Amino acid sequence: MKETGVIKFNCNWIKEKALNNNLLVDLNFWRNRMFALGLIGVYADGIGYGNISIRLQGNQFIITGSATGKFKKLTSEHYTKVVDYDVEKNSLTAVGPIIASSESLTHAVLYEYDKNINAVIHIHNLALWQKLMNKIPTTNKNVEYGTPAMAKEIIRLFDSTNLKNQKMLVMAGHEEGIISFGKDLNEAGNLLLEALKS
Repeated sequence: MKETGVIKFNCNWIKEKALNNNLLVDLNFWRNRMFALGLIGVYADGIGYGNISIRLQGNQFIITGSATGKFKKLTSEHYTKVVDYDVEKNSLTAVGPIIASSESLTHAVLYEYDKNINAVIHIHNLALWQKLMNKIPTTNKNVEYGTPAMAKEIIRLFDSTNLKNQKMLVMAGHEEGIISFGKDLNEAGNLLLEALKS
């Protein structure tokens, strides 16, 4: 069984009403595309995979909630806002109707590291994962997703590879896991679509 969708950080969840729908138009557009292609979804065992986020202000961001991969269409009830985090303490504060995705710390470190990143998409695709492994920036296979170690591994890739320009990475220790990012969701999403075609 694939270990995915399991939250590994301490989440201070402040339950509040759903987010403003106007903030979610682009998120839903790209999340729907990724879901339709099977890049975000749910495995036969019921475990969901994939997530998507956009920067709000500073290092705050809106991200899909935990266990939302099973839903064909998302509503404002399926997104939450990450308002604070501490990689060293493996903790995160989310405000909204649902707890934040298990990959939230990874998204957080991307937003923190590069102020030009305004969107992050995490997908699963075995064929693409195998094809891109070690051909684009690739995390250490011993580093698990959703952990402080993964956040630090992302920083290592920024410092030691061309990740800033490549804008896509393979998570070697997270089977099928690929992350793209960009100045907006169009850039992040189109990078994945192009990679699938090549």
